[in-house]
Order: sequence, then structure tokens, then C-alpha cells
Amino acid sequence: MKITISGLPGSGTTTVAELLAEKLGWKVISAGEVFRRLAMERGMSLEEFSRYAEENPDIDIYIDRMQRDLAEKEENVVVEGRLSGWMIKDAFKVWIYADPEIRYERIAKREGIELSRARVETKRREELERRRYKKSYSIDIDDISIYHVAINSGLFNAEEIVEIILKALEFYRSSTATSKQQ
Repeated sequence: MKITISGLPGSGTTTVAELLAEKLGWKVISAGEVFRRLAMERGMSLEEFSRYAEENPDIDIYIDRMQRDLAEKEENVVVEGRLSGWMIKDAFKVWIYADPEIRYERIAKREGIELSRARVETKRREELERRRYKKSYSIDIDDISIYHVAINSGLFNAEEIVEIILKALEFYRSSTATSKQQ
């Protein structure tokens, strides 16, 4: 089984994916980690690298292909990334979201920057990504209709979100097993 965890920056997808994978004893594949590593290797901020990726579509194609290829090799895996729900077929898909100000605060703390800077950079980055995903894949990142579950990480901590996912997954498996029997 494959589970995808997607959401906007600062929503907690990486933390949740890692906790879920640990609880299940599965591997985690993180597109966000790859993106951050590539930005760091080039000495760029995430916003700068997003701008660079907009001009160089090979970046997204590389990350998405790598993520898909790695996931296909695994029987049970948690795949985390903004487009994971769109890229990984036949998966249980989770969208995690939070109020923008909560996300900006988390990003400021994680990156060790001022809240005002996190707000401005994240808004720019999200707009760049929106355009890139639309241009490269015809994906509207704001369309969450492909997801089985959407969870507000402003209301629940990471451990609670993992429990919600596991319970939803239980219901999902039960309903798909029932529909296959009919």
C-alpha cells in the first residue's frame, strides 16, 4: 500500500509522513527534502530555487520522476510532497492544511528567520509553485478533490494526525474490500 501526504509549506507534511512511516515500519520518500537539498546544494533559498525551477522545468520533472520510481519499487511506502497525491497512483491520499499564519510561524521557527520574512517568502514561493504546477502538469494545487482525507494541522498535533490517518485508512480498506466483494 502507498500513502501520500501532501500540503502547502509549513502544514506539517514532513513531520507527519516521518511519524506515520515510523509507526507503520515503512520507508518514507520526501520530495520536499529533495527540493530543499537541491536548493542548499546550489546555495539558494527555497524562494530563489522555486524561481530557478520555474525557469528550469527539468528540476520538477527530475524530482517527480525520482519520487514515482522510488515509490513503485516499494510495496508499502509513505510518499510526502506537494504533488505526491497527483503523482502516485493507487495510493491512499492525505492533504494536510493549516491557516496561513500558523504555517508562516512554523516556517519562521524552522528556518530561523523573522515571521515577516517567512510570510513574504512563503507567499512568493507558493505563487511560483502554483504557476509551475499549472504550466508543467496542468495541476491546480488548490484542487483537493483527489484526496481521500484532508486534515487541519492547526487543530491537531502530528501524533493525532497520524492516528486520524490510520483510522481513515482502516475505514478506506474496509470500504474498498466491501465494494470488491459486491
